[in-house]
Amino acid sequence: MTTVTEAPPLAPAPPEPEPPRRRGRWTPYLLLLPGLLWLLVFFALPVVYQASTSVQTGSLEEGYQVTWHVATYWEALSEYWPQFVRSVLYAASATVLCLLLGYPLAYLIAFRAGRWRNLIMILVIAPFFTSFLIRTLAWKTILADGGPVVGALDALHVLDVTAWLGWTAGDRVLATPLAVVCGLTYNFLPFMILPLYTSLERIDPRLHEAANDLYARPSTTFRKVTFPLSMPGVVSGTLLTFIPATGDYVNADLLGSTDTRMVGNVIQSQFLRVLDYPTAAALSFILMAAILIMVTLYIRKSGTEDLV
Repeated sequence: MTTVTEAPPLAPAPPEPEPPRRRGRWTPYLLLLPGLLWLLVFFALPVVYQASTSVQTGSLEEGYQVTWHVATYWEALSEYWPQFVRSVLYAASATVLCLLLGYPLAYLIAFRAGRWRNLIMILVIAPFFTSFLIRTLAWKTILADGGPVVGALDALHVLDVTAWLGWTAGDRVLATPLAVVCGLTYNFLPFMILPLYTSLERIDPRLHEAANDLYARPSTTFRKVTFPLSMPGVVSGTLLTFIPATGDYVNADLLGSTDTRMVGNVIQSQFLRVLDYPTAAALSFILMAAILIMVTLYIRKSGTEDLV
């Protein structure tokens, strides 16, 4: 006789997950709202206003009106192109010097500083606690005529070489292109060191050990491993240095002369002294467009398009 056994009771079905709350979908946008409003009020609207100013005609007494006078751009560029070229040259020179000075220091902090790492980082950031204007005026004292710096350079015959290149006056450093480049280099050097340090710190030390195990020379390890992996920091540092240095006018005003005026000095003078607002606005947009083109070409050439 066959015995029929009862099937075990089925386990209760797991409860269905609750649908996500719809209000959570708007949380990221609400968090972005303050920053978007800030950019709208303090960046987008001023840019639009300056764009309209650049195509106006008139005078301060009669008032300015939008007449779409786009010839202002060509007039400004044809008159002040030497200042544009000078700005790019000075900014590029300062960027190269910052890279040459900042990379060894960033490498030291990342791989060799040890317990002194925090102290060195504080020393790098310490200049930011002082006003940009005060730091630049300090360089005016350092490079003063008859000072120790000028005396040392003169004794080493460095001033003779720089005078032949047109960077100094032969017996002085102040009011020369060299003084302006030195001021730019000093003021923007931390902007180069910090991205380089961040990029170098992320490199796995085991990669260096693997290179040593493969009998690679230190120079080969740096050329094949360290420098390629630090390229994001190099690109970021050069951009953070070159872009503000191109539009700077404080260093050229305090450390230079009328022969070392940069485009930032021209824009500042047109806005506050000459009161030619359309020309000043046109120069600002030309500078912005030139920097944007150069930065785009530089990023594509360096192969780091993911940074933008």
